[in-house]
Amino acid sequence: MIVIVGLVCFALGGVIVKVMENNRRKRDAEILGNAETEALRIKNEAIKAAENKQREAMVEAKEAILIARNEWEQEEKERRSDIQKQENRLQQKEENLDKKTENLEKKEEAIQEKIADLEQSKAEIEEIKQKQMAELERISGMTAEEAKNMLVSQLEAEVTHESAAKIKEAEAHFREESDNLAREIIGLAIQRCASDHVAEATVSVVPLPSDDMKGRIIGREGRNIRTLETLTGVDLIIDDTPEAITVSCFEPVRREIARIALERLIQDGRIHPARIEEMVEKAKREVDATIKAEGERAVFEANVHGLHPELIKLLGRMKYRTSYGQNILNHSLEVAHLAGLMASELGADVATAKRAGLLHDLGKAIDREIEGVSHVAIGVELARKYHESEEVIHAIEAHHNDVEAKTLVAVLVQAADAISAARPGARREDLENYIKRLETLEGIGGSFPGVEKCFAIQAGREIRIMVEPEKVSEEQMVVLAREVAKRIEAEMEYPGQIKVNVIRETKAVDYAK
Repeated sequence: MIVIVGLVCFALGGVIVKVMENNRRKRDAEILGNAETEALRIKNEAIKAAENKQREAMVEAKEAILIARNEWEQEEKERRSDIQKQENRLQQKEENLDKKTENLEKKEEAIQEKIADLEQSKAEIEEIKQKQMAELERISGMTAEEAKNMLVSQLEAEVTHESAAKIKEAEAHFREESDNLAREIIGLAIQRCASDHVAEATVSVVPLPSDDMKGRIIGREGRNIRTLETLTGVDLIIDDTPEAITVSCFEPVRREIARIALERLIQDGRIHPARIEEMVEKAKREVDATIKAEGERAVFEANVHGLHPELIKLLGRMKYRTSYGQNILNHSLEVAHLAGLMASELGADVATAKRAGLLHDLGKAIDREIEGVSHVAIGVELARKYHESEEVIHAIEAHHNDVEAKTLVAVLVQAADAISAARPGARREDLENYIKRLETLEGIGGSFPGVEKCFAIQAGREIRIMVEPEKVSEEQMVVLAREVAKRIEAEMEYPGQIKVNVIRETKAVDYAK
């Protein structure tokens, strides 16, 4: 029974499965048919859309071609129009050129006719001239060249003679008048100028009452001497010199302060750092007072008014400044007096000349405190700072020929400065510089060809040159002297003038046998 039931169920299941399989196949066939229909529809629609797109593209392309063709035709039309205009302009220019060429040809023909006429006239004039020259030569008995040479020679001789006579006369008159006037002015200025001249060195010697004082000045472990040197900026030289100490410093004001302070300490006897500081301060005040007093004295002696107080102090500082052994303050006073006296003789402004002479070396008061700047530039800057006149400033700037002297006062200050520096006894040189200057002088003289011997004499104020007579003629001696003088002026610095003396000696030697 169970087996039967199972077989029945199995048979029923097979039938059911068969029915379901048939149904599935029908559905699949139906779905496939629908898909093919839809695909065909989509294909047809795509073909239609592509045909429409193709037609639209063809229409747009035709329209674009038409537009481009119209634009090209328009541009071609405009280009043809421009070309036509240019052709018209060129044709007009060609016509104008043809007209101008025709006019030029006519003018050229006229010019050629005039040139022919001129050539004919020139030939006629030349023929007449030749006839006249032949007639003149026949009458005078000389050729034209001989007559011209004779006239030129006569004229040259007359002009040379007259010009030489006039030049000699003018030179003699000018030399006589200028030499007399210059001697009179300079002699009178020097005669009326009385100044004291002080020669100082870069060291000061302080006497000691005994050699025991040296130890007290040095102090324990050198503290006293170090304090004094630090406060004053000098060097104290304590050597084997009995009863003396040397104060060394290139700055004269500091050296003077140290000298006064040291003398006061020796007199007082109490030498220690605090006392040294006190004495140095007193010495500074004393030197400042001396500087002011000396400046006022110089202004009073020079009779110069209205100077700025700082300029008066700077003048006072020059009391302690020397150049070649010449005291700068006394030198400035001397230049002021000389410039004033010469200005009075020449009718110039005496007050301005004295003022410029007194201030001409103003820069030397502080030139050692400013490196790399000349005392002339410093003096000009100080004078401008304290509102001196342009005439005084120019005289200061030009007194060493740094600039060309353009005023009479500047020239007078130059002359007075040279007189004060060059007069005998005004300045001194050390032996080394003196010998070096003489060697340089002899070297310049001996460097020229034909020079046999050369000697610097009269303390370098004259150079005597012996030349070989076979190599240097009488005329060449004058040229040689001038060339040597020019070399000396260009290469050397010296006060006053140097005489160049060229000597040529010819000897004839024979022997009696």
